[in-house]
Amino acid sequence: MKYTLNELFTLFKDNNITRCELEGYIYLYFFDNQDKTSLHHWERDEYEDYVSWFHPRLKKAVDTYRETGSTFEMFMKKFIHISSKEYRVRTTTQNITEYSTWCARIPELYLREEAPEYHFEKDENTFTNLINEKYGKRNKRCILALLLKCYYYVSENFIDRIADMIGMDEKQLREMINEMRKIRQKRDDQIYHMKERIYCQFYRCIVYEKRMQHMQQNSTAYNKLKLRHEKAKMRLDRMRKRLTLLRTDATNKQVAQVIGIQKGTVDSSLHRLRVKMNLLAQKAPLN
Repeated sequence: MKYTLNELFTLFKDNNITRCELEGYIYLYFFDNQDKTSLHHWERDEYEDYVSWFHPRLKKAVDTYRETGSTFEMFMKKFIHISSKEYRVRTTTQNITEYSTWCARIPELYLREEAPEYHFEKDENTFTNLINEKYGKRNKRCILALLLKCYYYVSENFIDRIADMIGMDEKQLREMINEMRKIRQKRDDQIYHMKERIYCQFYRCIVYEKRMQHMQQNSTAYNKLKLRHEKAKMRLDRMRKRLTLLRTDATNKQVAQVIGIQKGTVDSSLHRLRVKMNLLAQKAPLN
């Protein structure tokens, strides 16, 4: 560029160029003259990103300048130097957040969205004994009540596999499960949103931890961030505790409503099934 920054500002004062042209020329000056700034040691790619980030702030820089003391060129270079620190803080914080998010391991999450997977092929004999009564009669009512009570963890694939084992039509069983989900929709939404907030709080904690590693210990900023991190962890613990109080299983009354029987029948069916499960557990080879 053939003009210096001082010459450009003079042209602007004399109304020979517009504000838009002045800002464009300043942008091109810094873009082409990295060696004339205090950021000459930066990598070229990072410097170009910074100049693009700085461009929308040129208007404020021009309005801030007063012709007292330093020249316009010295003022702009000082402005570049100060704003580059803000840019570094912003990009560092953003990079730390992205790094912490991508590097967080699933086993380290404070809770999991996924339900455990059960392999019925391995325990098929035990499960068959649980379904069948003494004289070969299938314990359909008990298993159906248990399925509806634990509807939250019942997948579509599981419905297809269990329906034949208890002698029920897949379509009918699926309709019952869906009806239970409609009844429990409000509570399920509450659990889902609570888990989403816990996920966000968890990542907020690990971002605080990562940012603290890039700060000087016992500095003012470090101590403030440390306090925020401690409060965030305490809040996360309280949120996790509240989540454990939210029931994911249906009530016996709701189960009875879907099946169309009395609540007492559901109570006795689940109690009988629990007793049988305890007996099978006592007879297991490992006990």
